Amino acid sequence: MTKLNVLLGDYPHTAALKQRAEWRFPQVTPLYSAFARMVRNLEFDVCEMALATFLQAREVGVPITLIPVVMIGGTHHRSLTRSPDAPPLAPGDLAGRRVGVRSYSQTTGMWVRGILREDYGVDSSQVTWVTTEEPHVASYREPGNVGRSTAANVAELLRGGQVDAAVLGPRAIGGQGQGLVPLVEDAEAAGRAWVERHGTTPINHTLVVRDDVLRQDADSVIELYHALKAALPDAGWTDSFAACLEIAGRYSLEQELVRTPPDVREIEKAAAIFGEAA
Repeated sequence: MTKLNVLLGDYPHTAALKQRAEWRFPQVTPLYSAFARMVRNLEFDVCEMALATFLQAREVGVPITLIPVVMIGGTHHRSLTRSPDAPPLAPGDLAGRRVGVRSYSQTTGMWVRGILREDYGVDSSQVTWVTTEEPHVASYREPGNVGRSTAANVAELLRGGQVDAAVLGPRAIGGQGQGLVPLVEDAEAAGRAWVERHGTTPINHTLVVRDDVLRQDADSVIELYHALKAALPDAGWTDSFAACLEIAGRYSLEQELVRTPPDVREIEKAAAIFGEAA
């Protein structure tokens, strides 16, 4: 079997896997920079990928197949932040204001904008989104209410007064975003309510494989999938996984991350080989 070139983040559920000799595990820092390299140049055989990036890449015909594994995920009510020195600000107050986000196509941003529309009545088109980085999919064109800043990061935008609020993922909150305050009161409870209402937990990163690799060396890819499933027993095409993709597809269409509705059944059909291998 071929020794696959596999790009994965460092997590408790990948630590043992990365010690195995069957695969090569390149290191890329920051991890998300590899997503652009994958969708633009197919640089890896198998690659962890943000869900929104996958949906965009699929729409423009990038030849990759989803592997039904959740690498990281969680609720995002905590991800919408403000400066502790700023006046109180509620999520419903964001219409007509400026909000910072690393990239408009960042998956955390997609989930936060969906929450704003669903829970607080603020549509993504009512907010000016200020970004610090370009999308991973080079051909993607952002909506007109998206602008770019030269700030080093999103927290700098917020602390410099260029935006009223900022979207930060869990790692960024613990890093550049230390000390920032969530806009959503009791964000943990709000997140639990979202999960109960939807019957699924938001996916941030999943996994993809190049179509040519899957055709030519399915056994190697399936062996990798089995190794991941041993560490992540919930891996596989479950009702929760499908529900999450349906919601992410709807949010992405509403926010103009994609211009055509993602066909979750077609995504499932392409990934059927992993169900057969379970």
